[in-house]
Amino acid sequence: MAIGIFGLIPSSSPDELRKVLQALSTKWGDVVEDLESLEVKPMKGAMTNEVFMVSWPRKETNLRCRKLLVRIYGEGVELFFNRDDEIRTFEYVARHGHGPTLLGRFAGGRVEEFIHARTLSAPDLRDPNISALVASKLRKFHSINIPGDRTVLIWDRMRTWVGQAKNLCSTEHSKEFGLDNIEDEINLLEQEVNQQEIGFCHNDLQYGNIMIDEDTNAIAIIDYEYASCNPIAYDIANHFCEMMANYHSETPHILSYTLYPGEEERRRFICNYLTSSGEEAREQDISQLLEDTEKYTLASHLFWGLWGIISGYVNKIEFNYIEYSRQRFKQYWLRKPQLLSFYSSPE
Repeated sequence: MAIGIFGLIPSSSPDELRKVLQALSTKWGDVVEDLESLEVKPMKGAMTNEVFMVSWPRKETNLRCRKLLVRIYGEGVELFFNRDDEIRTFEYVARHGHGPTLLGRFAGGRVEEFIHARTLSAPDLRDPNISALVASKLRKFHSINIPGDRTVLIWDRMRTWVGQAKNLCSTEHSKEFGLDNIEDEINLLEQEVNQQEIGFCHNDLQYGNIMIDEDTNAIAIIDYEYASCNPIAYDIANHFCEMMANYHSETPHILSYTLYPGEEERRRFICNYLTSSGEEAREQDISQLLEDTEKYTLASHLFWGLWGIISGYVNKIEFNYIEYSRQRFKQYWLRKPQLLSFYSSPE
């Protein structure tokens, strides 16, 4: 006996999901009404949610199936962000042509438009042509005039996560990760780094959140759960850190620090980023953003290190979050003396 869509998608509210799909069936009109005829394919690589691609046969069998995405929210993710805020961001960004359309919501998840494009792979981020397209798209994304104030959120968000991590984790892990001292590190970083330009940042620009239409070379940036106003240098730094990850490998939690982009590759990305508006970038601006970005990698390590500790206690997705955190904190302590000015200043 075949397992139907509601057996393949582990929704906490299958009846509500059914209502969303039935509403779409009525709206579209050209798809078959039998919901059990839909084909479901799990999408790998997500670490916060479970994502499924759904192929919906049309009544005219010679036409291609309609496709959509069903996203099931991971357990405990409400600790990281406000879901209603994320949905408002999702809809606003979609209206401005930067991502998929929201098709429906249900308790525990949502249904999104399927973008007919290819999700990038880890090696794609190192392709100079694709990297240039990503840099240009990221510049446009940063210029989205999202409603509300433009307060930088990264520092207070991490301070909140420190408290949550302390409440959740064992005494052993709290001691191992030095959680009693991490807030001092956050305060130190906030004072040391140069915030400069503030933009609407994605804050999680890993390869799985970037898609490319290979017919038009159009780039789409998706998934805005962590999006907020932040220094653009932080967003770029986080993207560089993500070049060390391959979430589709046999050890997706392991980061290869030898893959961190060298200065020439970082400079090329930043140059493409700054010139994407058509203006020539001054060497001074390139060098300054290059320097600021390197410092913000420290904030990225703390951010995702704290995220990993919390996720290890609340998220059931198969991923070694605690070991991932160990790597991020190890890299923070390794790079801190090299990147913060007062460490390298002569006595």
